[in-house]
Amino acid sequence: MATDLKSIIPNANAAELELVARYAMRGEDPRRERAFSAFAASGLPHRRMEAWRWSDFRAALPALEAPEGAGAVDPFSALSGPLIEISASQYKLPSELPAGMRLIERADADVFAPAEKMPLGALTAALAGRKGAPASLVIEVTEPVAEPLRIVARSDRSEANIARITVLVRPGAHLDLIESHLGGAGFSSYLLDLTLQAGASATRTLYQIGAGDEAQAITANVEAAAEARFTQTALAFGAKIARIETRLTHQETGSHAVLNAAYLAAKGRHVDLTSHIRHGAEACTTRQLTKGAVLAGGRGIFQGKFMVPRKVGQRTDAAMQHHALLLEYGAEVFAKPELEIYADDVECAHGNTCGALDGDQLFYLRQRGIPETEAKALLTQAFVTEALESAPDLAAEILRAAAEAWLLGK
Repeated sequence: MATDLKSIIPNANAAELELVARYAMRGEDPRRERAFSAFAASGLPHRRMEAWRWSDFRAALPALEAPEGAGAVDPFSALSGPLIEISASQYKLPSELPAGMRLIERADADVFAPAEKMPLGALTAALAGRKGAPASLVIEVTEPVAEPLRIVARSDRSEANIARITVLVRPGAHLDLIESHLGGAGFSSYLLDLTLQAGASATRTLYQIGAGDEAQAITANVEAAAEARFTQTALAFGAKIARIETRLTHQETGSHAVLNAAYLAAKGRHVDLTSHIRHGAEACTTRQLTKGAVLAGGRGIFQGKFMVPRKVGQRTDAAMQHHALLLEYGAEVFAKPELEIYADDVECAHGNTCGALDGDQLFYLRQRGIPETEAKALLTQAFVTEALESAPDLAAEILRAAAEAWLLGK
């Protein structure tokens, strides 16, 4: 099987050959086979694939090698609540869980339905788990949970850190999920399957940072039932290459989603925020705001798409906005907002802007004795903060502090 799969990866590089070898060690499993076959059809995503033309993982990841440094510090470490730690593709689980939460370790792989549409998600579904570790973790939430569930993905100079987590939120239940993706592996790939049943709600706060010799993929597939509520807030600093991809489907009438993000990319950092929202039921709502700031030698990417089918997507209400600052000459921002609408009773809008800081505002601050570096940081922070306000209060405060520290060079 491994030989057959290896042969269908076009011009496989050393990293892809290593991924084939890792798959071969997993043993026979038709669900893993389907997921890995979907990945192997193209191999690591590359610039000849339309959805990946600005994020070439094949070029950025020629081999699986441990990075020079360890993972970053978790800004949410002071928060209480259950904690799941993921390092070198192994899980460290909490000793206790709050009322209304249950954790199941799955030895067998689960089906990953959108495997053909999300190649790195498919790869993660095929490779998650190693000898002595579960293939995936299933978290079931049956009632509102007071404390947030924290997931920290951080390695200490490992070649790969691959993990899959499935979250099921039952009707009327609520979960606050906080994820910290801190690097420390040459290749980190994380997959979240989140299902919100009727009337359920969840917030997802995501923090991503990586080194200049690391590749990171953070993939989520979210399904929302009737009257479900989902809010996602992300702050990303990038890595050698980093992609945060979210695919959300409104499956039943009345569901509501907010997907906000801010990205800050310095020299040698690449951050890609990609989303695909399908309004597969009537009277569903989506709000999306992404803001970014990029320094010379950094690259920021936004790709967002709203898909509204002809019959089931009637009375859709959706709005998408992306705005970016190029802080220095040599910064790069690529944006591709899309609306694909076949229904005729909808309210959908999208907008996109890229530019520099306002010279008059900068002059105003400088005239009042504020140094130029601090003045630029204040204006940039005010610009990106709006995209972080959708997180729960304490989490939003931590994200704002992390953004401020980056802008001030701390």
